[in-house]
Amino acid sequence: MRKEQFNFENQDLYRKICGINDEGVKILEKQLEMDIIPRGNGFQIEGESAKVEFALDFFKKLEANYRERPDRDFIDSFDFAYILKDAGKELRKKKARENEPERNTPWKPSDKILTTYRGKHIFPRTRNQEIYFRSFQENLITFALGPAGTGKTFLSVATACRFLQAGTIDKIILTRPAVEAGENLGFLPGDLNQKVDPYLRPVYDALNECIGPEKTQEYISLTKIEIAPVAFMRGRTLSNAFIILDEAQNCTLAQLKMIMTRLGRNSRMCISGDSTQIDLDHGRSGLEKVVTLFKNTDQIGMVFFGKEDITRHPLVEVIVRKFEEL
Repeated sequence: MRKEQFNFENQDLYRKICGINDEGVKILEKQLEMDIIPRGNGFQIEGESAKVEFALDFFKKLEANYRERPDRDFIDSFDFAYILKDAGKELRKKKARENEPERNTPWKPSDKILTTYRGKHIFPRTRNQEIYFRSFQENLITFALGPAGTGKTFLSVATACRFLQAGTIDKIILTRPAVEAGENLGFLPGDLNQKVDPYLRPVYDALNECIGPEKTQEYISLTKIEIAPVAFMRGRTLSNAFIILDEAQNCTLAQLKMIMTRLGRNSRMCISGDSTQIDLDHGRSGLEKVVTLFKNTDQIGMVFFGKEDITRHPLVEVIVRKFEEL
């Protein structure tokens, strides 16, 4: 058995880690499989030598990742679990003496993406989310593929709101195919927004979370936010805009070509989807074909999310893994 003391430089971080009634300590004890006692400015840890060594490395990584985030609202079990996995990967990589440049370097979080209308700060929470956010700034088109709950839609909307508030763009354009119901939009009741609303509800939820329902409706009325199905993009040039194509796995090759060629001056485009949730007939989805076609193309970024990026309830990661086993 080995006993060590780890002291945090940042006392605010230490308090956030401990949580209310030391709930954070209980989570850490379970995840690190050792006794952890809050003492002084940090933790006294006791356990097997290898586990203690790993815990010390974990605390150093936790402190390093959050040193530049003094305004972070909270630290929860997802953050612990993700950084724990990341620390474990780093340990295994050191032992294997691997040296892949980007994926094997320690993940360091960036500045916040956005402060919501409620004052909550939105940050990338995983390495891939950080790469995703960075891609929007470095590339004109960003593809994002991965399972549900990895932040593809929410982070693209948050980044679009950031660009709009900064005056980098003039409008946000939200679009997606409407195929799940197997209905023709022309036969559905209501105006265009009412026809498309049910299909874009996740995007509306993200907008309401970021800028609030009132500002969302105001921007829609001022056409600073435009919502339309993919078919209505034909023949247009989309300039000074942040275009988000959601559920792109339900687009055909022709539709993806059409939407990508709408890109105008000073615009950014996000194309996101999950190839395991295709509602089209077999072989009709064009997403994976397009991703393969444009791999390693300048100004086009590719981000591939995995189960480790799921930020919804931990059970969602288990559900995704079980379905992959079928």
